[in-house]
Amino acid sequence: MDTILTVEHLSKSFGELTVLQDISFAVQKGEVIAIIGPSGSGKSTLLRAITHLELVDGGDITVAGSLMVKAGVYAKPEILRTVCLKIGLVFQNFNLFPHFSVLRNVTEAQICVLHRAKKEAQARAEKILEKMGLTDKAANYPWELSGGQQQRVSIARALALDPEVLFFDEPTSALDPELVGEILKVIRDLAAENMTMVIVTHEMAFARDVADRVLFMDSGAFIEEGPAAALIDNPQQERTKAFLKRVSGNTFKSS
Repeated sequence: MDTILTVEHLSKSFGELTVLQDISFAVQKGEVIAIIGPSGSGKSTLLRAITHLELVDGGDITVAGSLMVKAGVYAKPEILRTVCLKIGLVFQNFNLFPHFSVLRNVTEAQICVLHRAKKEAQARAEKILEKMGLTDKAANYPWELSGGQQQRVSIARALALDPEVLFFDEPTSALDPELVGEILKVIRDLAAENMTMVIVTHEMAFARDVADRVLFMDSGAFIEEGPAAALIDNPQQERTKAFLKRVSGNTFKSS
C-alpha cells in the first residue's frame, strides 16, 4: 500500500502548555483512521497542525510523498501550497459562506484555489451534490438547511477539491442527535469507496464500525493504537480502559 500521510515526532505548545508531544503515525492509501480521546487531549490541534491551520514547533509532516515540514521548518510557499491542496478538512461547525448558495459554496474554492473554469467547477459541484442527496438544495442558502444538510455541503465542498486525504474534526458534534446518522452514512459510503480519511470522533460505535485503526490520544500523546474493533472492545492500557468505560459504559479487566 502507498503511504499517504506520515507524521513523525510532531510537537506543539501554546506558551507553557504542551498540546502535542512526540506524535508519530502513518496513514496508508484507502485507510480510515479514527482518533479518539477526551476533550482537551489535542485531537483537534493535531488535525489543524496537519492541515496547516496551526504551525508546529517540531517534527515532520509528509503528504503523498511531499514534505510539508521537516524538523519544524516549513517548505517554501509554492511547495506548501501544492502539499496543502492534497488535504481536505471538514470542520465541526460547517464553516460555510452564509451569503453564498449551496452551489456557490461548492464551486467557489474550485475556481479560486484550483483555477477551474466556472462551467467545469459547477459540473463537478452538481455531481457531488447529487452524491450527497442535495441536488434540490443547490439554490438554497446555508441558513435554509438543517445542520445535517449543512454538514453534507461542507463535505461536498472538501471533496470538490479532489483531496488525497480527507480529515474530519468531530463532524457530528454540532448536530442534533437525530441528524447524526445521515452524516455517519456519508462517511461510511466514502469509506466503501476507499477514500483515505482521518476522523476525530466521539462516536465509539461508528469508529469501531468504519475505521481500520483507532488511535487513542490523551494529554497530547498517543497512548494506544490498534485495529478498531480490537482497541475498542479490548483495550490494553488502563487509561484507554478508563476512557472507554466512561463514554460507552463498557467494563474491562485490569491488566
